[in-house]
Amino acid sequence: MPRFKPTCKPTLARLVLAAAALFSGALCAQTSVLFIGNSFTYGAGSPLRYYRADTVSDLNREGQGGVPALFKSFTQQAGLHYEVALETRGGTGIDWHLANKLALVTQRPWDLVVAHGFSTLDAKKPGDSATLVQTAQQLAEALQARNPQARLLLEATFPRADETYGPKGAWYGKSVATMAQDVRAAYELAAKTSLVIKGVIPVGEAWVRAMDAGIADPNPFDGIDAGKLNLWTYDNYHGSTAGYYLKGLVVFGSITHLDPRSLGGNECSGFELGLSVVQVKALQQVAFEQLAASPGLVVPAAPLVVPAAELPQRCLPGH
Repeated sequence: MPRFKPTCKPTLARLVLAAAALFSGALCAQTSVLFIGNSFTYGAGSPLRYYRADTVSDLNREGQGGVPALFKSFTQQAGLHYEVALETRGGTGIDWHLANKLALVTQRPWDLVVAHGFSTLDAKKPGDSATLVQTAQQLAEALQARNPQARLLLEATFPRADETYGPKGAWYGKSVATMAQDVRAAYELAAKTSLVIKGVIPVGEAWVRAMDAGIADPNPFDGIDAGKLNLWTYDNYHGSTAGYYLKGLVVFGSITHLDPRSLGGNECSGFELGLSVVQVKALQQVAFEQLAASPGLVVPAAPLVVPAAELPQRCLPGH
């Protein structure tokens, strides 16, 4: 993959951000990252699915960009060097990738792998963590066999409105916060199975935090309150643009340990995806607060301060 080309104009603020990354040791040789997941990774139900697909490598050659491409854009704007790839299949958990794509995902010694399972933990037995725990350990062992220095991060996925408000849902009668907590607890169990697993990315908790802060509406079934975002898309299952954007910010902060607010309200991907400066900054704030509140994550506060009005521009082309 070609070397880094900045996706936004090199403003003074972005140069300062890049310098901070260099000082922290983040701006070094290009780091390879593989995302393993399902529709929650490639962004089903939103424009993100094929967004900037030319900036990442889809190992299944399906031309998808998704959250990995959004992460790539964030890192480019921060002046970081990441080679990003994804291997995804809708409606699956880690067990499917082990059974069907193990040779593909271990074809090279990735520096970092980010993975998550099915949204209800187990498609056949919702809420049961046994398969997730077992397969996360198996994935860690396979990655370590290929690269002794391999690192694996597990992503605790966002809660589903259809599973909490729908009468057939496994969490019916419970809150979206409860589903997010249950999912997080399962991933924490999985993370304890191997030293290769370096932590859990708190995506679901960030969604709940956005709802608690009044930025997002917690129940799309009774309408969306004025001025609030709907983090789910039309099926109340997958994420909306805003939902995936928040996920991307949390992933960015978890991997780079940089404050998502350092991207600024003029962050170019948010602009291209149709989010306003106010919405972008609100989601960045939520992401930072969740990262700061998460045990084991160290993300120093470093919001971007722009002396003039924030005027986002389109991302420039380039890998």
